[in-house]
Order: sequence, then C-alpha cells, then structure tokens
Amino acid sequence: MPLGLYISVPFCRTKCSYCNFASDVFSRAVFEKYVTAICAEVEQAGETAGQMGGLLEHKVDSIYFGGGTPTLLDVAQLERAFVTIRQNFAVTAASEITVECAPGTLSVPVIEGLQRCGVNRVSLGVQSFNDQESASVGRLHKRSTIIDDVARLRSAGISNINIDLIAGLPHQTRDSWQASLNQLITLEVPHASIYMLEVDDDSRLGRELIAGGQKFHAHFVPDEDLIADMYEIACERLNTAGIEQYEISNFARAGCESKHNLKYWTQQPYLGFGVDAHSMLRSRDGRAVRFSNPDSLEKYLAGSAKERTRVSAESAVQEAFFLGLRLNRGIDIQKLLSEFGQNAVSYYMESICELETAGLLKKDGGTIRLTSRGRMLSNEVFERFISVDSAV
Repeated sequence: MPLGLYISVPFCRTKCSYCNFASDVFSRAVFEKYVTAICAEVEQAGETAGQMGGLLEHKVDSIYFGGGTPTLLDVAQLERAFVTIRQNFAVTAASEITVECAPGTLSVPVIEGLQRCGVNRVSLGVQSFNDQESASVGRLHKRSTIIDDVARLRSAGISNINIDLIAGLPHQTRDSWQASLNQLITLEVPHASIYMLEVDDDSRLGRELIAGGQKFHAHFVPDEDLIADMYEIACERLNTAGIEQYEISNFARAGCESKHNLKYWTQQPYLGFGVDAHSMLRSRDGRAVRFSNPDSLEKYLAGSAKERTRVSAESAVQEAFFLGLRLNRGIDIQKLLSEFGQNAVSYYMESICELETAGLLKKDGGTIRLTSRGRMLSNEVFERFISVDSAV
C-alpha cells in the first residue's frame, strides 16, 4: 500500500490567537537549519522504521506540507525538501501533493516554485472572508487577498484548492458567516474544511474564554448554540452547492476528497517529518506502529528521540471505530469482524445500540454511521468507544 508523507513546517508570520498547533513565529535564521534536519530525517526514514518495528513502503502517493505556513520558507529551501523526498521515495505520477499556504504569502516566485516542486493542491488558511473577524484573531490577509490568490493559483494550473473556515471567531454573526459561505461557494473551489472553534487551554483565545476574560476579543466570541447553528448552516449550504460533506469537517466536489487525509481516517500508513509530526506504519504481523517527533522546535533540532506509542489489540479496534466514524460513509461492521474477530467487536455493540437510541448513530444494513446530530456531538460518541472496558 503506497505511503503518505507529512512534512511539518512550524513557522508563522503571526501566531493566531485560536491556534493550538505546535507552530509559532521564529527568526528566519533557523529556517535553513530546520530544512537540513528535515532532509536528514527523510534520508534516515528506513533506519527509523526499522528501529520502530515498522515496515517502510517506498512508493508514495500523497505528500502534504502542513504548518504553520510552509510558504514562509525560501523557494530554494522548499525545493530542497522536495528533491530530498524524491531521491528517497518513489513518488507516483498521480500523487496528490499539497502545500498549506496563508493568503498573502503566494508571491510569483513562490507559485513558480510550487509548480517546479510538482505541487498540485493548495490548502488556504482563510478562516473568514470578513476582514474584521480575520484581524481579530491575528490573520494578516484581507478578503481581496484570498480572491487574488485563488485566481493566480488557477492561472498557474493549480486548481485543486481547499479553503478553511472557522465557525465561532470573535465578532462573527450569522449574517457574516453566511457571507463567508457565499464567497467560498462563489469561488467554486473543489474542497472546503469547516471547523468549529476549539475552546481549550492550548491556545491564547481558548484560555481567555475559559477564564471569562476579554483579551483577544474573547467577549465577542459567539455562544456555543450559535456556533453549532453555523456549522449546520455550512453543512446545508455546501451540500446544496455540490461541495458534499464526506467527513466531519471536510467537504468536496466529487473526486476531490483529500487523498492524504483519507489515509489517516482509513488507517493507511503515513510517515511524518518535522516538529510534532506523527507516523503510522504497519509491522510484519499487520499491527499499527505509531511514533511521533518532539513537539518543540528546540527539542527537534537537538535530535531528541522519537516517542513510540504502543497500539494494543484493544486500541486498534477503538481506533477503527472513532476514525472510521469520522467519515460520512461510516463503518462496515463485517469488515471489522473480519479484521478483529467477533469477540473484539461484540464488546462495543451495547454502546452502538445506546448511541443509536440517542439518535447519534444510525444503522444501514451492515454499516453504522454518525447522524447529523452525532457529527455535532462526535467527541461524546468517540468517548464511548474509548471508555468501553473491553477484554480484547
């Protein structure tokens, strides 16, 4: 099975107040050292896989540069990373090659560099088409910047474009959300990602919301009910426009689903490089082998060891449930039975029945999937599978 590669680039122009990722603003002086470390890690992939007990497939059919903002790297640095990847892996001609970009970073030299690297998909971190909302969370672009970026990408032959939006930003209203959705639909992009604002102590805005303060425009964040309504509005509007939901947060026109992200949800092997990058390979007996890099730039550049996460038989079944249920197509129970056995799956049937009664899951023949309400409360659904006391 072909491998997916993920390359983490944790550099930002500004740190958005809602962001809980391992990214930040760093001096450009560290960029070259980081790219050197990435390239060395790629070259050592075979050795790393062996140490972790995983089998390494050299054929690759998806590459994803995420961040942060990968387009903050110099074009030569970005090209160097791609060259190293192609020297060490067999990248298929039909590979999906994605780079995340912040609007306003796509200069002519950068777009030309993306073309030379074989990039055929760009994910734009828009979050909102409303300039006030964008500015309130530290975004530096304006609505006109996004529209211009999309036009120039298409002119360069890169038409597979994703746009991210977040429901729940400060100052957001039902009307401004509708306006952002209108603009997204008007641009006729083939893919969209819709997220609800996460409130946790891993972001500045989240911490302020929890504390009940007013920093970072926290007192202008919509309430939970309105955020939920906006998510449902997005689902309805995008589905009607032909950008159909296929995963809790992801929508696509037919044939434009993210091949790379589908690897995560369907438990296909992937290998991550860079700060806080995660990997999942298969062992000789077919079990998942998971490991990750340090989540700080300092530790990563210092060569700190990777952390391996043991995946027990019980954990493997649970992963199959909560990853598979993310997808609108749901889970084929017969497939689970074939892979894990009757005893392993039967422990979860009581939870499935209870969730069905609660209107969070529905059965369709041999398939179970989340209902629209279940997608809204997906974390609660997933917790039921993780907390089940299984004897696997």
